[in-house]
Amino acid sequence: MNHGRAFGESIEPLRPAGVGSRPHRVVTLAYLSDALPNTLISQQLARSLCAETNAPVILVRFEAEKEKNDANGGGIPELYLNGEFHLPAQLAKTEAGFCLLSLAVRTEPPSAAGLDSMISQLSRLFRYVVIEVAINRPPAPWVFELLQRSSLAYLFLKGTTEDVYLLDVVTRAARLSPSAEALRGAGPACQLKPVGCLAEGERIDGFDFLAQVVGSPLHMYVHDCPRSGQSEVPAGTEPQNGKLFVADVRRLAREIGGRLTGLALSSGAAKGFAHVGVIQVLEENGIEIDVVAGASMGAYVGALWAHGHDGKELERLSREMEGRWAFWKMIDPVFLPRQGFLRGNSVKKRLMRSIGNVRFGDLVRPLRVVAANLATLERVVFSSGEVATAVHASTAVPGIFVPITLEDGGTYIDGGIVDPLPVDVLREMGVNRVIAVDVIPTPELIRCGLEAERETARQNRLNSQKRWGRGSRDQQPNYSSGRNVFEILMRSLQGAQIRVAEAAGRMADLVLHPDICDDRWLDYRNPGKFIALGREVAERHLEKIKALVNRMEVDNERTPAQESLAAVI
Repeated sequence: MNHGRAFGESIEPLRPAGVGSRPHRVVTLAYLSDALPNTLISQQLARSLCAETNAPVILVRFEAEKEKNDANGGGIPELYLNGEFHLPAQLAKTEAGFCLLSLAVRTEPPSAAGLDSMISQLSRLFRYVVIEVAINRPPAPWVFELLQRSSLAYLFLKGTTEDVYLLDVVTRAARLSPSAEALRGAGPACQLKPVGCLAEGERIDGFDFLAQVVGSPLHMYVHDCPRSGQSEVPAGTEPQNGKLFVADVRRLAREIGGRLTGLALSSGAAKGFAHVGVIQVLEENGIEIDVVAGASMGAYVGALWAHGHDGKELERLSREMEGRWAFWKMIDPVFLPRQGFLRGNSVKKRLMRSIGNVRFGDLVRPLRVVAANLATLERVVFSSGEVATAVHASTAVPGIFVPITLEDGGTYIDGGIVDPLPVDVLREMGVNRVIAVDVIPTPELIRCGLEAERETARQNRLNSQKRWGRGSRDQQPNYSSGRNVFEILMRSLQGAQIRVAEAAGRMADLVLHPDICDDRWLDYRNPGKFIALGREVAERHLEKIKALVNRMEVDNERTPAQESLAAVI
């Protein structure tokens, strides 16, 4: 039998998995486009899955039957799947650590019994059974049988109308196929996750909107995807396709292995500069974050980072606010205000100077932005469309900024109103390890700040009395005086957010609370102070962060939402 040996593979006898091993996962990689490098993507994913989990992995390739005299085949008979699956005594193992099995598909398609037999036998030997299959037009019925028997299926497609149409056909048929009802009682339904593939330099350009329209929003993206002709990687080497391709495929492997790490960034106005300090410490220590979710100021910082700006650049952009007139340039007042005092367009323009008009699919790191629907008060999670528009909606503080009306007809306000610390957004995506940064000061911290202010004021009075004579003992400072209407409104909103953020933090694996005692939201001219506090709290918890991210235990027990999170364009 020809077992598809390639790129430095060895033959390894099969041994049953140890008793008490974790439940297996069957993952199908379905390719909807002929222009995609199926072999390369599958090979890189299996390689990354081995490295991430240290678990037994097998890559099964379904290929069209080759000609008997094919030069590459060398006249060696293929291994076919007809009826019951017969497991060979040995399998080819690559230098990357995963086993490889090639199955030819004859004119007689694989049967449901054959698929069950194959999956059952391989699952006893491998924790992860990864199956590669190309979906033709029209899709073969046996492909839907395979999808129904998978724990998870990634549907890879290019940004063409034909691929999106095929995506719609496949997702509908997979959910409505006769086997779907029969298998539904046997366990959780297969999760179908569309993955958009972008060539080097290619932009999403409305591809995400088209997928959203047909009801299959894109789950993730693979950037810098090479041409279909590049299919093999020499043993012991990484593909020469750029870091983005490797990082995106590795992210999919981490999702399969239950090792995704997410960062939730809270709202908090100027205090959100502390997020920059946390990000700097993560980068300096090589801590990889797979997904970012943010609300309000957390969404603004998250968008910059997801676009590719590193921690140093984030600090440089933040310190632009230290200029005398920088803050006032952000003020775009509304004359005859009815819905708010400010438009917020200046905030959006400032963000666009750094990221342009990119869409979510163009970002180098997945991002989720939280806003609130003004009409229904529902939480809305943006995962597609223009990033700056989503952040504009997420930062529209009610009563201060005019609510944002988008092309879909919905009107949106600050995401911090409904979800100031979006840990649950990451959990619903299937992220297993969540680090949350909550910059909203608690009442205890605020009280400490007020006491420090009182002590400072008392010392100033004593010094003044010593210098100029005894003053009035009864005169007490009013610490609420001098607060403008904006600060009073923000304090009221913050009071409602504190407990919501605390509840959200309980769903995170680790919550970082910078020691911010000052609750004045307009302190944008002192970003360095907050960045330093963010660095301090991250450095103080650095060992816990490393332990969380680097632990090898995988967690496939969490079940992400069957459908993608709500998104608007």
